Amino acid sequence: MAVQGEVVNASHTEGDSRDVLRLQGVEAAYHGAVALRGVSLSVPSGAAVALLGANGAGKSTTIRAVMGLLPTMGGAITGGSIEIMGESATDLASHQVVRRGLAHVPEGRLIFADMSIDENLDTGLVGRSTPGEEETRERIFEMFPILRERRKQAGGLLSGGEQQMLAIGRALMADPSLILLDEVSLGLAPLITRSIFEKLRELRQASNVSMLIVEQNAKLALEFCDYAYVIEGGRIVHEGEAAALRDDPQVQELYLGGEEGEAGRSFAQAKRLRRRKRWLS
Repeated sequence: MAVQGEVVNASHTEGDSRDVLRLQGVEAAYHGAVALRGVSLSVPSGAAVALLGANGAGKSTTIRAVMGLLPTMGGAITGGSIEIMGESATDLASHQVVRRGLAHVPEGRLIFADMSIDENLDTGLVGRSTPGEEETRERIFEMFPILRERRKQAGGLLSGGEQQMLAIGRALMADPSLILLDEVSLGLAPLITRSIFEKLRELRQASNVSMLIVEQNAKLALEFCDYAYVIEGGRIVHEGEAAALRDDPQVQELYLGGEEGEAGRSFAQAKRLRRRKRWLS
């Protein structure tokens, strides 16, 4: 297992021309309260990267910093840099970030309850610069057939899982190079979550879209992603290839429950266990 600062993989530690997204030493604050403390991470082209951690660790703040959303919430980037496709994006507004090829699936889905599925999908066209909108819509309906069946119904009438499908479809309508997915599994039954991740896996196989996935379900995220970062207290504390982290005994014990524990231990439990180990050492 690697700790931030060690050379793990050049594309993740030093940056690479193939990186779709790169954060270097990013610091952020809300109303003067520090939220991110020197976060560095990267997402290579075509890769799926996980950002794991407890509630309040800085996962969603990292996503908001990338998407230019911090100013709308009383926050600001106070240090470091963000690059999209090798070009500076630290101070971009959210609509400019979207035009650079990024799409966001927010925590809680945030679909438009009074608008139809088709109308919700249309909102994803904002900032799209490529042709083929209807072809993209057809691929989304093939990916999530229930959305085709109910395309004229209001988004608020959908189940939680169907709303998550719609939120992902809305992001895909922008024809993005990178999708940032914030807590895909939140509030969903395990079977539905698995089904959605299988669809995302099929999407990766059929396209070169990159993904940055914020997720509390560490076990599922490490199964799906190529590389992962663990954030605590606004700092990246671990990083490495997802397969290596899955097999690492310390990660298993702290984050996955260990051989004798419950698979998928929460990050809050892991944090308490880590503190206890420090006190006893």
